[in-house]
Amino acid sequence: MFDNYPSIPYFGYKDENVKTPITFPAEHQDIQPGMEYKMNPLPIFEDPNYIPSGKLQNKTVIISGGDSGIGRAISILFAKEGADIVINYFNEHEDANYTKQLIENYGSRCVLIPGDLRNENLSKYIADTTMNLFGKIDILINNCGVQFPQNSILDISSSQLRDTFETNIFTFFHLTKAVLPHLKAHNSIINTTSITAFAGKKNLIDYSATKGAITVFTKSLALSLADQKIRVNAVAPGPIWTPLIPSSFNEEEIQIFGTETPLKRAGQPFELAPAYLYLASDESRYVTGQIIHVNGGTIV
Repeated sequence: MFDNYPSIPYFGYKDENVKTPITFPAEHQDIQPGMEYKMNPLPIFEDPNYIPSGKLQNKTVIISGGDSGIGRAISILFAKEGADIVINYFNEHEDANYTKQLIENYGSRCVLIPGDLRNENLSKYIADTTMNLFGKIDILINNCGVQFPQNSILDISSSQLRDTFETNIFTFFHLTKAVLPHLKAHNSIINTTSITAFAGKKNLIDYSATKGAITVFTKSLALSLADQKIRVNAVAPGPIWTPLIPSSFNEEEIQIFGTETPLKRAGQPFELAPAYLYLASDESRYVTGQIIHVNGGTIV
């Protein structure tokens, strides 16, 4: 199924002196962070040829934004490797319930905890619920986020700025603080940052700033927790086909999404998930404070 790339066929070309391949049909969603079940085409969240080897057997994982997109791909892959999954999501119930069904089909347990992580009390509830149900927390993945493109910094309202920072970085602080007392040596924290933290993006100034904060948060926290043997790393995705994309950009931008990369296409969530698996497993026992870039070949 995945022998011939791109996974999604070209739909035509935009001719503006240079031919730009159109990789996705025009679409847009008017809600953040978007609904995966409404997307066309649907993101590819798992590799059917993948052979698990028990890398996360009996591990317990908390993941924010685990209902769809990158989070769904991580949740499914981790379940295949034997982990039980606790998913926090905002209000995308249809996506979350489908992800739960997929996880349970692989024999793992899954708990869904909806709610807005900007409420700091929710983080403590997630940690306490996980401990009550599973007795331990082995891996934390901070993965939730929003983005609201604007053509100029003058168009970014104080309300948008506050919302973006509270969702994208404050939630990482809240959930990490709530989970940390339960983590032990050799446990792992993994954060989702972005290529925009390194390359910037002119119409995502506030979003890129939060991703820069996440990157430095990752490195600083790794140093802080090194003596406790708790590893902290991050993954920096490039353009990945997730619900955040049609809920952020206009129809014309969607059509050529990802074509600016050296590989000339957007990535699929399943192509990103193995980076998180590596950082969560014992294979990365000597890795902390690092950022793995999965971006289609862009040098940062």
